[in-house]
Amino acid sequence: MGENKAHAPVCVEDAEETMKELRTALARAGITLPSLRIDPASLAREAPCPLIELGGCRVETAARLVAVLEVAP
Repeated sequence: MGENKAHAPVCVEDAEETMKELRTALARAGITLPSLRIDPASLAREAPCPLIELGGCRVETAARLVAVLEVAP
């Protein structure tokens, strides 16, 4: 059980870094997800297992995501 507590801060740091990288990559493609964030409920556990929320977006933004993903290898 103590191992999970020690692992939790690393998981949160990884999630924050991944979220920043995702935000940057989306910005390079001209896409902004205004609701992109770490899910606060996933951090409320004794040993957090963070989830990244992509959130809602406008239809135009979703269409841009589709276009970017279709050309990705």
